[in-house]
Amino acid sequence: MNHRASVGRGALALGALGVVFGDIGTSPLYAMQTVFAADGHAVHPGKAEVYGVVSLVFWSITLIVSVKYVSFVMRADNDGEGGIMALTALVQGCRLRSARAKVILIALGILGASLFYGDGVITPAISVLSAVQGLTVAAPSIDSLVLPITIAVLTTLFAMQRYGTGLIGSLFGPVMAVWFSVLGLLGGAEIARHPEVLASLSPSYGVRFFLDHGWVAFIALASVVLAVTGAEALYADMGHFGRSPIRRAWFLLVFPALTLNYLGQGSLIVRSPRAIENPFYLLVPAWAQLPMVALATVATVIASQAVISGAFSLTRQAASARVPAADEHPPHLEPS
Repeated sequence: MNHRASVGRGALALGALGVVFGDIGTSPLYAMQTVFAADGHAVHPGKAEVYGVVSLVFWSITLIVSVKYVSFVMRADNDGEGGIMALTALVQGCRLRSARAKVILIALGILGASLFYGDGVITPAISVLSAVQGLTVAAPSIDSLVLPITIAVLTTLFAMQRYGTGLIGSLFGPVMAVWFSVLGLLGGAEIARHPEVLASLSPSYGVRFFLDHGWVAFIALASVVLAVTGAEALYADMGHFGRSPIRRAWFLLVFPALTLNYLGQGSLIVRSPRAIENPFYLLVPAWAQLPMVALATVATVIASQAVISGAFSLTRQAASARVPAADEHPPHLEPS
């Protein structure tokens, strides 16, 4: 019985890898590159700057995902369901003395939903494009094919929506398990060659980066936040997998793999500043770059599918939500 329960928990954790962590798991493709290659506000790839950015990325992931979502937000559920609309429904049914407070909280829930839609708009395009751009590292002569290939992949992805996710859903978990394992191996291999990059885990480097660069450091946060896009999926998909499998997958595989990869990219940039052109793919040995492009493309398709499915679920929840009539007094509202 215990063995069966362990297998069930393992299956749920594997499923969570494919559905919950697809978006945040593909952020290493573009997050560090965006910080150091942004037009007009690019950060100079010096050692102090690189360590500062890596520190910001690591502590953003730690505080926003590990502390905020995994430790606190996931404790707030609506009969086991998570997500901004489920939380908004919970607010709508609770007892509040002030009608204005309830309206404000519901408005904030709607705002949060709109932000998720914004994430759903940019994630497929930026993720798939970043994956396909790896072709220019392996074969620079085919740079002109990056955009057509990206458009073809995205067109195919959206054309498949009419058939649902069941067709490829069983592949999501195993593919993402391979993806995170490769992320960790690539980053770990670079760290083993230059272990001094581990010093960037100290928050003092992030603080010093802000003190030394001011406005540029503030602008860089717009790129650093790309490292945590998709974190809301941990909460939104809690009803599908439960808290424990999501937490287990995060702490045992996803968080360590992301940390190792970002550290590895930072080490590579310090060692070779020209690597800012594409630090993710330049971590990959030359013989493995084309297979890595294929794996990254599949991973970004999975991430995009997860966001698209999440947007659909959010829309369905919103459409089925009960909106009281203008003259209807909320049943649980206590007048002030």
